[in-house]
Amino acid sequence: MDNQLLHTPEGVRDIYREECLKKIAVQDGIKKVFHLFGYEDIETPTFEFFDIFNKERGSVTTQEMFKLFDRDNNTLVLRPDMTPAIARCVAKYFMDSQAPLRLCYRARTFINNSSYQGRLKETTQTGAEMIGEDSPEADAEMIAMVVTALKSAGLKEFQVELGQVEFFRGLADEAGLDEEAQEELRELIENKNFFGVEELLEERPMRPEVKELLSRLPQLFGSLTDISQLRALTDNERALKAIDRLEKVQEILKAYGVSDYISYDLGMLSKYKYYTGIIFKAYTYGTGDYIVTGGRYDKLLVQFGTDRPAVGFAIVIDRLLQALSRQKIQIPITPVTTAVLYEPASWEKAIRLASHLRENGMGVQAIRKDPKKSVETYRVSLKEGPIRNLLFLDEAGDTVHYTDIREGISHDIPYSEYVKGE
Repeated sequence: MDNQLLHTPEGVRDIYREECLKKIAVQDGIKKVFHLFGYEDIETPTFEFFDIFNKERGSVTTQEMFKLFDRDNNTLVLRPDMTPAIARCVAKYFMDSQAPLRLCYRARTFINNSSYQGRLKETTQTGAEMIGEDSPEADAEMIAMVVTALKSAGLKEFQVELGQVEFFRGLADEAGLDEEAQEELRELIENKNFFGVEELLEERPMRPEVKELLSRLPQLFGSLTDISQLRALTDNERALKAIDRLEKVQEILKAYGVSDYISYDLGMLSKYKYYTGIIFKAYTYGTGDYIVTGGRYDKLLVQFGTDRPAVGFAIVIDRLLQALSRQKIQIPITPVTTAVLYEPASWEKAIRLASHLRENGMGVQAIRKDPKKSVETYRVSLKEGPIRNLLFLDEAGDTVHYTDIREGISHDIPYSEYVKGE
């Protein structure tokens, strides 16, 4: 056989046995949190029309999308991001809804990263979106859900960093920076490139206090007290409103009891063009990247025909699992640990035995014994997986030969003791 048939393409991987069980357990725990906050599940297609994720709406460049064509020659892409897809759904199915929509999802996203970045090209995300409410309470609810969800996964040490893109944009517009210059400056600030920021600003005329604040953005992080002190350094209305919003959100987060997990960074400026206000990311040790990203995107839905505010976030499950593993945090799982091995002649009793155990909530594998293989062969093979308890029925089927294949302990039990009335 060609060995290439056994390999996966670069940037994707197989997940199986215990790791797969842990992934599902973490996802289920997070989903339960979303449901407790009143969020409803939604699913969108794995691939959509290319225009759904164009430059104004998408989170990745054209080069980073996986493209394909349908039989009518329409350009399709594997979804790189869930937010535009959910915005499309809301505009299509909930145009007339007056109450805020609370939606949650679990989905795979696909980004054709460069190989040197070392990132997966296919990742699993679970997240939530609140559509139709522009308030500090909505922002705080999202952040409180992030904290609660990460704690439900077993994570103990993590930090959620809050930023406000309006602070930067208000100052950048006042400085007269065009879109290209703003994007260049945003990238320099995001990368904490102090000298690059100073050099770019030095070339452009603007008020000294605006230049001072923009040049300090890469280091404007810490407590909300530090951020609030910036009021004395600017009269820019958008920048001041951005600080007001952060202060109100912090007040609400205290009521949720999660403020200890929060820090602030006005130099955190997302490359996603659709963010319009508060943005946030969650970090922990054991992974080199954020595990949660989110923010407010009040002008995205208008591109789909409905002008409604929105805020949301996505948890990158793969990175969360990596962090949990490296922090040696145990994820409770219940693998199938019991197998009923039977001779072909005792198939009926084996089925009754397995059914009886399943009715009592026990996961069971039923295995028909190959006459050419010994019981010991099965013991050795099953030991490689999660199976611990082996129940063997010989041809008569009157006795259950029990073996703990981990400890090597064996004893016989009458079949009737397992299945009463037989």
